Amino acid sequence: MNTVQNLERDLFRRLLAERGREGIWTGELSASALATATAVSALSLVGRERFGDRIGPGVNWLALHQNSDGGWGDTVRSPSNISATLLACAAFQLSGCSGSHAACLRQADTYVLRAGGYPALRARYGNDRTFAVPILTTCALAGRADWTEVEPLPFELACLPHRCFQWLRMPVVSYALPALIAIGQVRFARRPPLHPLVRLLRRLALGRTRQLLASIQPASGGFLEAVPLTSFVTLSLAGMGLGGHPVAARGVEFLCRSARSDGSWPIECNLSIWLTTLSIQALTSGGEPLDEGMTGPLRAWLLQQQSRVVHSYTRSPAGGWGWTHLPGSVPDADDTAGALLALWNLGGGSESRAAADAGLRWLLALQNRDGGWPTFCRGWGSLPFDRSSPDLTAHALRALNAWAGDLPTLSGRIDLARRRGLVYLERTQGRGTAAVETAGASGDLPGFWTPLWFGNPIAPGEENRTYGTARVLLAYVELGLERSRPASRAFEWLLRSQNGDGGWGGGPDTPSTVEETGLALEALAASTGPSAAHQAALAHGFDWLSRSVGCGGLDQPSPIGFYFAKLWYFERLYPLIFSAGAAGRAVRTLGAAGREPGTARHTCFSAPSPATRTE
Repeated sequence: MNTVQNLERDLFRRLLAERGREGIWTGELSASALATATAVSALSLVGRERFGDRIGPGVNWLALHQNSDGGWGDTVRSPSNISATLLACAAFQLSGCSGSHAACLRQADTYVLRAGGYPALRARYGNDRTFAVPILTTCALAGRADWTEVEPLPFELACLPHRCFQWLRMPVVSYALPALIAIGQVRFARRPPLHPLVRLLRRLALGRTRQLLASIQPASGGFLEAVPLTSFVTLSLAGMGLGGHPVAARGVEFLCRSARSDGSWPIECNLSIWLTTLSIQALTSGGEPLDEGMTGPLRAWLLQQQSRVVHSYTRSPAGGWGWTHLPGSVPDADDTAGALLALWNLGGGSESRAAADAGLRWLLALQNRDGGWPTFCRGWGSLPFDRSSPDLTAHALRALNAWAGDLPTLSGRIDLARRRGLVYLERTQGRGTAAVETAGASGDLPGFWTPLWFGNPIAPGEENRTYGTARVLLAYVELGLERSRPASRAFEWLLRSQNGDGGWGGGPDTPSTVEETGLALEALAASTGPSAAHQAALAHGFDWLSRSVGCGGLDQPSPIGFYFAKLWYFERLYPLIFSAGAAGRAVRTLGAAGREPGTARHTCFSAPSPATRTE
């Protein structure tokens, strides 16, 4: 037990030291070859000479980080994939650097042929055109693909009221409206449809949809604060000769501002709200309050981030939270649940209860007909990131459960939503992707849940069943259902998925990582009556985690995060946050000798001033 207590103290101290100037956690997302390639392409199409100081370092960074097989992965720790490689090739071409980096291009072309070319790209995304069409558009603008390869997008549908979108079975997911408009328009400009009525309809829709595009662009210029999406919009406008359009100009400003000193770009500026709420949950996982000097400012900051108007992008009502405090953020289920749990752990008076009331109503209205929770919009369908998922559903149920006693006017709705959510979770237990199931993964244990927003690049189907199972188990424990059949099966799955070294990967027989080990240990430690097998697994797991932390494992984050459309990332703070949550939960469950009940363990840390870190 002393080992876990010492580990908890060390991890909490490190996590507190990671706060920035505002007292929040902003972290650092991995550099992305895919994001770098799209940014270089966009700036090149708008003006090579004007942005040479950004384009040149970006191209050099790509050349330096090409994998030995000739391709690029999404991060510097990712295996090569067809998407990042095609976009990197286009960037070399559009930047005018194909000659000076001819060797890189030759190796990349060899990789593309070996990987299956454009058919392989389409197969990667299936029926979802959200990313395949933008990539092919970029390749066509670079002269590396014919425009016949690029499927037209019905951008004219954006003229319809937003409430109609869920019934239209759009070919892109809900967050991709800017791409639908801009990429649909450049495809129309470069290869108009043969049918005269369709051609006329789309021509008439050009002006109105461009106005809509401008109206949903955030003040920062970055759509979703995402480099790839903003780049695709910008390069599409430039590809129509509209590089000076206000939307493109603001997009260029965002891209220039987002460039890093080494020449790279991340996929996103930061995940400040997500990381801050995860950090609060980790620091309070032991059941003790934060230092009073931290609680007030954190609570005030979180309350300030709550959406108070209908969002212009998704038409989401007021009450939710997004993933970052920057203006391109969009309210979503996971971050709203995380903010509600963080506010609960921070305590507070009437202002917090009012915010929680609005947040819970927002979550309740988002629940899908199948009983699960989607990311952004209710009822949009089965495309990735619009459908219900177990990890989001479990997070929402935890938030509803935490606040239910404080908001009795919502108790009836919460009870109904809880029952429907649990039915959804039981129905989705043991289900993976169709690809994995078709492959005959009959040997998989039945107790897992497959998440939406996290994966494992070397697991079957790139699924991260450890993340999904651990997150859902926390919901079962907190709802008092630890001994239910689904929870018992999930605990058994986690125990049998532990690697021989004591750690966990994304599933059985995948290498152990700090992140996945922390997630599994927190779920196992949440058990109020751990069996002998539980205790043995916890001891073995914490031994692995302690050794890994001591060997610098916190500084080696793994690419387990999914961004939009199968785009991988790693976040510098994930290993620290997930490990701290595990240690805190273990100390809480197993008991901490020598600590007086109710005393705040954080007061003894002498946490550094937030101003000691820069953003």
